[in-house]
Amino acid sequence: MPFPDSVRFIRAFNERVRGSGPLEHTEEKEMRVSIIGIGDMGRDIARHVKNKGHDVTGYDISEQRRSDAAANGLKVVDSLAEAVGNAEVHLVIVATDAQSETVTREILQSGPAGSTVVILATNGPKTMQALAVECEAKGLGFVDAPVVFGRQGAEEGQLGSLCGGTKAQVEKITPVLEAYSKAVHHVGSVGSGQVAKACNNMLHWAACVANFEVLLLAKRYGIDAQQMRETLIECPGTNGTLVRWDDTRFTWHEKDLDLALTLAQEGGLPLPLFGQVDQLVKHLDAEKVKNLLYGPEAEYLGQHVKPLTKEEGGLN
Repeated sequence: MPFPDSVRFIRAFNERVRGSGPLEHTEEKEMRVSIIGIGDMGRDIARHVKNKGHDVTGYDISEQRRSDAAANGLKVVDSLAEAVGNAEVHLVIVATDAQSETVTREILQSGPAGSTVVILATNGPKTMQALAVECEAKGLGFVDAPVVFGRQGAEEGQLGSLCGGTKAQVEKITPVLEAYSKAVHHVGSVGSGQVAKACNNMLHWAACVANFEVLLLAKRYGIDAQQMRETLIECPGTNGTLVRWDDTRFTWHEKDLDLALTLAQEGGLPLPLFGQVDQLVKHLDAEKVKNLLYGPEAEYLGQHVKPLTKEEGGLN
């Protein structure tokens, strides 16, 4: 765990980064919202949407998740059809392309014409385009709106939503997205939200590798790695990952970079740096970051690294 002073420092910096000024919201409108997938993030997103005055109905294939959500005051039903039957907006909070396809096609069986399917998962843009065509054929709208800022952002209602879709559909769902987002970005047509999310993820995982190697060098020469981190946060070389590094779980790096490199290959684009990032980030995990920042030694690429003594060329 971080040292108490470090926790206070990072929290204070996060507040400065987020700012305390009000967001420019669209005109508030209460909407009927189904939320499909009420696990950890989905449950928090549902809570924020409900707290903003929207009529929320949740569903999950997991009975335990449904029970947990109900115990936290959310209206939960036992079937997807019941959840979506009267909703204007359907938030789909799953993980894989296949899950997004399955849920969207089930929504098409029961969701009313004129409602909008919104995919919050990180998926491929071609999957989004194909699902949008299916939705349009049944009279439903479609937006891909993957989120950034992860678990902490969901808890605090401070996610960022990256939206691909028509202007009309994005504007329609914005009051719902603003319930859990500090910013809603319309980046282009359907699928664009997924490309934007891939770009964000690429920078995040590249920063993880860069941050680790930089702080490993500091540690080797006897500088406390967490102190160096705090210093760098106040320097031009800072990055958002460095600020929020204690929350990085290293859960989705392989999926994220597989998608990014597939997009590069399909687009005929050489990205040699990210070929290396894809390999190097596989050697990192949350425990290694914790040991680097707060432990007596770190491990990287099979080498155990501790500060050099003065006799070995260390500075302290």
